[in-house]
Amino acid sequence: MISVEIDRRRLLGASALGVGAGAAGAGLGFLTGRQQPAATAQPQPDTSGLNGAQIEPFYGEHQSGVETIPQAHAMFVSLTRKDDTDLTRLIRMLKLLTDDAALMTQGQSPLADTEPELNERPARLTVTFGFGRGLVDLAGSQHAPGWLGPLPAFGIDRLEDRLCRGDLLLQVCGDDPFTIAHAVRMLLKDARAFMDVAWSRSSFRRSYGSDPQGTTTRNLFGQVDGTANPGPGSEDFARLVWGKTLGQASPVFSARGEPPLDLAADYPAWLKGGTSLVLRDIDMNLATWDEADRPAREFSIGRDLKKGAPMTGTEEHDIPDLEATDDKGFTIISPASHVARSRNNAAPEQQIFRRVYNYHSVPDAADAATGPTGSAIVGKAGLMFASYQASVERQFLPIQKRLDEVDLLNQWTAPIGSTVWAIPPGVREGEYIGQALFES
Repeated sequence: MISVEIDRRRLLGASALGVGAGAAGAGLGFLTGRQQPAATAQPQPDTSGLNGAQIEPFYGEHQSGVETIPQAHAMFVSLTRKDDTDLTRLIRMLKLLTDDAALMTQGQSPLADTEPELNERPARLTVTFGFGRGLVDLAGSQHAPGWLGPLPAFGIDRLEDRLCRGDLLLQVCGDDPFTIAHAVRMLLKDARAFMDVAWSRSSFRRSYGSDPQGTTTRNLFGQVDGTANPGPGSEDFARLVWGKTLGQASPVFSARGEPPLDLAADYPAWLKGGTSLVLRDIDMNLATWDEADRPAREFSIGRDLKKGAPMTGTEEHDIPDLEATDDKGFTIISPASHVARSRNNAAPEQQIFRRVYNYHSVPDAADAATGPTGSAIVGKAGLMFASYQASVERQFLPIQKRLDEVDLLNQWTAPIGSTVWAIPPGVREGEYIGQALFES
């Protein structure tokens, strides 16, 4: 374990950081009569203040819902395969679900939809499919990448078995939870003969129009969350998320340096153009977070809460200076802070694309009795931490291992769910999701 020395007086000076926090570790027509979707349209700008008619493409090299500008709401649904769902039945289901998603994301209705009016406002609906190891193994275990399976155990984990299961993931995002609810219902109606629901989580960001486009989201700690993300459309993103092996002619990279071109070198042929997703369900203890004052919170994070600027800067996207010291010789950003532990400036491949969503509920008295003190009032809060990267082993794991060893933020957070998914590439009209795998 890496030893990080923290001056006790500085820690106590930051309002007795963590007092009371406890030890929480932190072209379709597959079936006769099923409707053909219209040609995919490009997203249209919002000129009227309304966005219900806006659509995101379904067909393409990559699945939508990854590089897509994050929508306001997300529903994650994990499904497990029924015992009698063999390869033939699985392919039948995937054709159905691909058909459904291709239509609904474009504001159209599958033929069996008894409430077609509910698809008339797609509001940037996307459906992203993820495959677990159990699904890939139906095509043959030799097709599964080595990283597709449970992560190593971490000391901060407080995992619940039910939140760590799944063969198929549906990530359904959009700017209207009404549209999402109907889309999920339709998808599950067509999946129910083949799959059972393992778990689901409804989550959110700021509502559409609350913030200017491009504003980094916040989590329920008030923390600006995702500042260091590679920019969608950039060469960084192409390499770090899609594992592109042919770079742009004159690429521009972030201050973290040039990512390598071989991050997806071990991908099987069916996964080329796809990526990996590590999905962590993070419980956030708001009751004990309330006990820490602002200096303590900022000391733990290593950033100013107002703008998200590093403690050594003034603006959100200023580069953290992890070596800068104050007039007493102490580093301004604690080496145990979240920002310090999550960065390795000497390893440009150690970056991920985080697409996070919050959730919150107020428990009733019975549930609150088994929860942390104050939960009856504060409620249960958490973060669906969706980490996309080309390589789980070279990108996600080194970062997570550092955070597991030392991270002051762990006093208020604990992973309670953890799943790893292969995100297949996008599809063309006439194909179904995963076709290159199951018909190889």
